[in-house]
Amino acid sequence: MTGVPALTIRNGHGARRMRIVATGMLVAMAALFFVARALEQHNPAWGFVRAFAEAAMVGGLADWFAVTALFRHPLGLPIPHTAIIPRNKDRIGDTLAAFLKDNFLIPGVVARRMRRVDLAGTAGRFLANPTEAEGRTREAAARIVADVMEALDQERLGGMVKGLIDGRLRALDAAPMLGQALQAAIAKDRHIPLLEGMIRWAARTLEGNEHLIRQMVHDRAGSILRWTGLDETLADKIMDGLLRLLDDLSVDPGHPVRLKAEDALARLAEDLQFDPVMQARVADWRDELLDNDAMRRWLDGLWEQGRAALLRAARNPRGALGGKFGETLRQLGETLQNDERLRVTINRFARRSAVGFSARYGESIVKLVSETVRSWDTRTITRRLEDAVGRDLQYIRVNGTIVGGLVGLLIHAVEVWL
Repeated sequence: MTGVPALTIRNGHGARRMRIVATGMLVAMAALFFVARALEQHNPAWGFVRAFAEAAMVGGLADWFAVTALFRHPLGLPIPHTAIIPRNKDRIGDTLAAFLKDNFLIPGVVARRMRRVDLAGTAGRFLANPTEAEGRTREAAARIVADVMEALDQERLGGMVKGLIDGRLRALDAAPMLGQALQAAIAKDRHIPLLEGMIRWAARTLEGNEHLIRQMVHDRAGSILRWTGLDETLADKIMDGLLRLLDDLSVDPGHPVRLKAEDALARLAEDLQFDPVMQARVADWRDELLDNDAMRRWLDGLWEQGRAALLRAARNPRGALGGKFGETLRQLGETLQNDERLRVTINRFARRSAVGFSARYGESIVKLVSETVRSWDTRTITRRLEDAVGRDLQYIRVNGTIVGGLVGLLIHAVEVWL
């Protein structure tokens, strides 16, 4: 039974039970017919019983033949126009595929149906006030997601996810975006804290490495300067001059050096947006960063953390929906219900996505359905259809037996009365 859906198993068991009931009724009517026929000469009332049983047998046999002829040859006899489904399975597959295409997968039909669907409102009500039944559905779906994630090959799945992220990042043209961001920051003077931070950093770095500068001046000074001690004086002058320059830059927005730095930032923003050479250089830096082993390890860790978080949420949806995350989802649900513009935007996006999906993949889905049905052997399609509708078909046999008996009883009553 492994891999067989539970609903199919229940339907199959129900069809077998109803087949036993229908056949038992037919056998019972046959036995009743012979008993009533034997006793009819002793009491005319048994004639009504015989008429009922006789007509019930006829109705039951006729419906048994009709139901059986759908799936196989009755009694194994190659009677014409029997075993209808096995003989026409290819046509059934083509008809089903055409039905799906004409009623569900034509972009115009999808657009009309989606126009009546308030997807955003439904999602908002579900997130804001999930009922108990919806909660059970959500938990069942979460368990299925967790089982599927754990069943998949994690190396391949992780490789696919990281490959997708890597491909997206490599396709990202970062230079124009950086240039636009820098240009917008300069227009609103948001670059000033950055410049001042760089000046402060330069001052701290200079003070922290004063001994290196003094040693550099000492090593490069001539022997006379070192003998007279002028190298120390020269080092003091260099340090004082650099520190005074940084102080002036930090307090004077109109300092020439600072203005030149701002001009350089403006040219950088322009080059990032329009200079192919600069854009190619940024692309090379991006690729070098993505090829770095440290970045690869970071992506690996990011995937593992994301997968673990998804599994925890799927295994414990109530816990995942508690706290700030759950409150965020509830607020999102309320927003989806109350914000008319957002709801219209989401519904329009969903409609366009569904129409685009049907236009792009509709033919493939139709072809898949048709080819799948064609690939089934006659025993498979017979078993699946019989399991799906066999229980209702056996009810037809039961009803045919009862209705046939009642009609026979009525005819006999009319015959006696006349």
